Amino acid sequence: MPTTRRKVIVAPYPRTMREIFADEDLERLGEIAELVWARDEALPAQALDAALPDAWAVIGLDPALDAARLRAAPELRAIIEVGGHFPSTIDYAECFARGIRVLSCAPAFAKQVAEMALGMTLASCRGMIEAHLAVQAGREEWQGDLRGDFSLFGQRVGFVGFGAIARELVTLLAPFGCSIDVFDPWLTRSVIEGAGGRPSSLEALMSQSRVVFVLATPTPENRGLIGRKLIATMPQDALLVVISRAHLVDFDAVVEAADAGRIRAAIDVFPTEPMPATAPVRAAANLLLSPHRAASIRRERQAIGRMAVDDLELMARGLPPLVLQVAQPEAIRRRLADAPAALDEKTRA
Repeated sequence: MPTTRRKVIVAPYPRTMREIFADEDLERLGEIAELVWARDEALPAQALDAALPDAWAVIGLDPALDAARLRAAPELRAIIEVGGHFPSTIDYAECFARGIRVLSCAPAFAKQVAEMALGMTLASCRGMIEAHLAVQAGREEWQGDLRGDFSLFGQRVGFVGFGAIARELVTLLAPFGCSIDVFDPWLTRSVIEGAGGRPSSLEALMSQSRVVFVLATPTPENRGLIGRKLIATMPQDALLVVISRAHLVDFDAVVEAADAGRIRAAIDVFPTEPMPATAPVRAAANLLLSPHRAASIRRERQAIGRMAVDDLELMARGLPPLVLQVAQPEAIRRRLADAPAALDEKTRA
């Protein structure tokens, strides 16, 4: 298809163009397509509707693409979201029926989220925040350890979910010689073992791990998966790292267990963001809290643009995308509560 006919709608707002694209990647994109909109402003619905009939791809944050809009875009071949998830604003059934690729930029965040998870783990298991505050208050204990402090070396570590972030984290944990237990019903034993883990039941993992990383993809069926009973089985002073979505844990139970001195918790994601000023989590003990900053390094977000252009270059050559995460019907059915009916209604190929 000639470049003059191939058009890409670029509407990342409230992300900015420079935030997600390096100059060289924008230049690469311009070599394979004409850019439409490409501004640091919200794309008006009227402008989107006007551009869709000629669009080959759409790059946006939670793009509003229902079935009617998709049917008005006969040339559309790819939708790339820049928020790190598969938004419910897209009619996936229509995309699957038409062969439109829906791609998530989630892999672009994996390295910095894994790095943050490791940093929060080290700070928590060595009591760094508590020691810092004690020094500031003039009540430090020189060369002393805090109750519950432990070294990460040689520890048994559990992963609830074993996707891209988890696998980056396994690489970072390698020098510590940890044993890695994994609960992920979406993966086979051979896949888990091939990535350096050992398949485990959730019950065994929670009761035997010194550190547990919560990294699973949220679905309707795993809401509150780690509840009060499982938290009660964790070893004394074990660390729970909630770095993916608060959706997966009974948040009140986590806060209560930490405040009671049963466990420690490092938390980057919350049920409501921002949390109310009076939320118990703000005053509870044995917590390390971060305001959803694991993927906040803006200069690292240009990986989004690089990966998006990589996949669009492949698609322009008639090849499948290989870099970003591709939406699969089975996964979308489980991730989005309203997806099953919508997908099942589609009968055409």
